[in-house]
Amino acid sequence: MLTTFPRLLLKHAAECPGAPAMREKEYGIWQAHSWAAMATLVEHIACGLHQAGLQRGEHMVVIGANRPRLYATMLAAQSLGAIAVPLYQDAVGAECVFPITNAEVRFAMVEDQEQVDKLLEIREQCPQLANIIFDDPRGLRNYQEPGLVALDALIAAGQTFSNAQTGFFKAEVEKTQPDDVAAMFFTSGTTGNPKGVVHTHNTLLDRAQAGAEFDKLTSSEEVLAYLPPAWIGQNIFSYAQWLACGYVVNCPENASTVTIDLKEVGPTYYFAPPRVFEGLLTSVTIRMEDAGLLKRRMFHFFMNLAKRVGPALMDGQPVGAGDRLLYALGQVMAYGPLRNNLGFSRVRVAYTAGEAIGPDLFTFYRSIGVNLKQLYGSTETAVFVCLQPDNQARADTVGVPIRGVEIKVDANGEILVKSAGLLKAYYKNPQATAEVLTADGWYHTSDAGFLDASGHLKIIDRVKDVGRIKGGANDGAMFAPKYVENKLKFFPHIKEVVAYGDGREKVCVMLNIDFDAVGNWAERRNLPYAGYTDLAQKPEIYQLIKECVEKVNADLSVDTLLAGSQISRFLVLHKELDADDGELTRTNKVRRGFIADKYQPLVDALYSGKTEQFIETVVKFEDGRSGSVSATLKISDAQTFAPVKAAA
Repeated sequence: MLTTFPRLLLKHAAECPGAPAMREKEYGIWQAHSWAAMATLVEHIACGLHQAGLQRGEHMVVIGANRPRLYATMLAAQSLGAIAVPLYQDAVGAECVFPITNAEVRFAMVEDQEQVDKLLEIREQCPQLANIIFDDPRGLRNYQEPGLVALDALIAAGQTFSNAQTGFFKAEVEKTQPDDVAAMFFTSGTTGNPKGVVHTHNTLLDRAQAGAEFDKLTSSEEVLAYLPPAWIGQNIFSYAQWLACGYVVNCPENASTVTIDLKEVGPTYYFAPPRVFEGLLTSVTIRMEDAGLLKRRMFHFFMNLAKRVGPALMDGQPVGAGDRLLYALGQVMAYGPLRNNLGFSRVRVAYTAGEAIGPDLFTFYRSIGVNLKQLYGSTETAVFVCLQPDNQARADTVGVPIRGVEIKVDANGEILVKSAGLLKAYYKNPQATAEVLTADGWYHTSDAGFLDASGHLKIIDRVKDVGRIKGGANDGAMFAPKYVENKLKFFPHIKEVVAYGDGREKVCVMLNIDFDAVGNWAERRNLPYAGYTDLAQKPEIYQLIKECVEKVNADLSVDTLLAGSQISRFLVLHKELDADDGELTRTNKVRRGFIADKYQPLVDALYSGKTEQFIETVVKFEDGRSGSVSATLKISDAQTFAPVKAAA
């Protein structure tokens, strides 16, 4: 598909002008924006930006939640040949300084007062940031900052210009070519400054179209856009594929209404990281624990049946007549109402990616009739590398290479990818670009894995994180921290895990409990607690977590490669790991090295044999204030198991 985003917009506006392109919920009511209305809005914003001085090839930052007018601004910038740079709306001001400075940004489009305040706070560090345009005027009436302008005023000026220069907009759209840079996405920066990943119209649209072909997406799909637009996963699903397919994108009112909006929209095409699916299942589990005895028994009966035959039915495999009949009854009594309650009653294709998903969680959704699948990709590959076919969805793989993708495994186990969706470069970073892109077009993913006998890709861990146990009974054994962390996170009571063991004689972990799930578990047992810190250190909670750890150890003992990665000791942290405290990236990936430095006394205590350790930690509150949390943390030993040798 050799075209551009603005050309696709104009194509849809010409072919189906009155059809809905986007919907936005405002004050509890869904408002539709047609393709023709979107095209007109984009034209007026583009003309306004041109008058304000936005130049071809310039970068324009966009910060906010999923909003039609923010997407229209991205399209308007691209119509002028400028480059959209979405940033995370929950990032603090200091995190925006590097991207804005690195990309020499003069123009920023932001959603509301919160984002305006953030940019005004860092303006002295970013003197080139001359123009800040805001969408929502609430709270901004008395602001008199230079270069601060309402989007409505920009649109009005652009409309006047458009009326006077009727051919300007389309002429600008025609100047932009498929190989021109369309957008730049900054990586999470787990080991230093984030890198700007440069993508052209063609790289993004080629992968969007390849994904659409794979799952037979049409203009009749409904999508809920609720994840940060700065994350390329959301951007592909609600922007690139939206324009490639012409389907409807629905924007929720705010973060707190997403679950309600999900039920109201009933998307047919849905994407979420595993933590979202975990959260939905946790809420179902909590509600069922509070239900009456008869309802609980009925639910567990049908769920046991679903786990046994549901995945087979989903994959088109033979199932006995009796089980088919019982499953059909379950559709009426349990599965249908449950899918409806989750908002998945119309889902045709659902994807998860970003982290490994637990086998039980994966099986749960497929067993109740949700076509949940996994995909593999990254910011640098424009997401779509491997996808799971409808009848080949498995929890332990991430799918098969799709159209236009080649995969090979390097001698060190690293996965290399070649496709039309690869980044053009890292912005102003030729050294980093040369490290990941070979002269003959292969991209180094930094992921360790292999293709199995059926052609499905399996991911083990990040290449740099795969280490070796040193000393003790498991000397020389492979250690894959992400693999160990994910196996623990598969339990609903565990939210985050940080594992250590490379170069050490044993594996130790620090973890966060899931406050909602464990809180409900404690309340049902009449176990009082005063908050997260108090609950996390209860002996009963340590016993609960110990059982989870030892189940993981039992599983690892039968794994030939990773039997030496069993967990010897663990502790439950006194606070939840938080991106605002630097412990997680904005995409909720654990910053293992940062955490090791920050909690060095805890790591030392785990490995020195202590049974408890005092720790005091500085934390940031949502209003920007700082405080501290302190506690004496218990440290517990866990049973490990002798490796189970495979039968000859």
